Amino acid sequence: MNEQTNPIGHLLVEITRHLGPTLDEEAFLQSIIAVASELTNSEAASILVSDEEGGHLRFAAAPWFHHEALRKLEVPLDRSAAGWVFTHAEPLVIQDVAQDRRHYKTIDEVSGIQTRSILAVPIFFRGKVIGVLEVINKEGGAEYAEEDIAALETLAMLAAMALYIASLERRLTRMSQQLAELDQMKADFIAIASHELRTPLGLILGHATFLREMLGEAHREQLDTIIRNAERLKEIVESLSNVENVQSGMARLRLREISIARLVEEVASSFQKEAQRKHITLRVKIHADENVPKEEHLTVNGDAEKIAIALSNLIDNAITFTNEGGHVAIAVERIPDYVKVSVTDDGIGIPAKDMPRIFERFYQVESHLTRRHGGMGLGLSVAKAMIEMHGGRIWAESVEGKGSTFTFLLPLSAEQTAATTSPFFP
Repeated sequence: MNEQTNPIGHLLVEITRHLGPTLDEEAFLQSIIAVASELTNSEAASILVSDEEGGHLRFAAAPWFHHEALRKLEVPLDRSAAGWVFTHAEPLVIQDVAQDRRHYKTIDEVSGIQTRSILAVPIFFRGKVIGVLEVINKEGGAEYAEEDIAALETLAMLAAMALYIASLERRLTRMSQQLAELDQMKADFIAIASHELRTPLGLILGHATFLREMLGEAHREQLDTIIRNAERLKEIVESLSNVENVQSGMARLRLREISIARLVEEVASSFQKEAQRKHITLRVKIHADENVPKEEHLTVNGDAEKIAIALSNLIDNAITFTNEGGHVAIAVERIPDYVKVSVTDDGIGIPAKDMPRIFERFYQVESHLTRRHGGMGLGLSVAKAMIEMHGGRIWAESVEGKGSTFTFLLPLSAEQTAATTSPFFP
């Protein structure tokens, strides 16, 4: 059977040409009502859907010369042919509207068309009626037949797909807008909280340090506790500030030639006291060319402060999640085009289910109700941002109960670092 002997198939092909990666709902529905009129030899066709409140129907598609007038019209469910089809979920044929009260005459008044006959079928999606496809005034005063109903029901299936896809797109748009608003609210909170906490925190640290010097040994233990916890709070505030700066685009790299070997040793030494307090062995291994000073061999063009922040967060994380008597090893080596830094511990490890999310902001492996370790879940996300600002990458490997290794790469080439103008911060 060719296209000329199968007009329905030919017209369906024409309609499906509107389908693509993105759906133009209005154009697709307009093509459906145009084909509906042609297949049933009708004067006009339209598609109606339920409004958000569910008490009326509205026109989703109508002939272009009536569309603007009809789109504002509310069609009652209890006093219209389309409403009857929508509520009863079955086709309706009215061969003479003068003999049937279900015709909503206001439509004629608004459109300027005098309706004589109506054929309407429900548009189903997953067993639920989501709209009505309607044609009016079969040409020559003829009556609508079974083949007309069959043709409209076929078109109604295509309309159902278009309406459902369009509703999904609208829901996704609304959700995206809501997520953007929530993200902005969170960013505003971070900015305000980090700003407002700085001044009182500075006063606490300053006065506590002064009192420790003034009072001597008598109250040193209590004041050390105040200072230690204030410094911990300061770290949290700095993490919040780093998050806000990266999100807002305020973070900038201050690039210069730096020795990663020296930076790693300096950062590691700042954690030795904490490691000793937990009886953890903290070691650094620099893999450098014996014929070249390690300061020269492992040099990159980067921002020392930001790389130090990333490394500090990884070391702090390793010590925090390693039990007393454990080990933390930091290794530095050169690989083609990069300097590679790894922080390995034999601590509690990370469950496999949590691995895909550990670099997300505020994500914590432990439940807030059961966790034994502190922190806000910012350290790893900040480390990721700092490394990726340099054009590097960071990843983790872990076995629950056996420990973890966090590794990052920094490009040796200044061009690679400079090419990264905006960090990816999930």
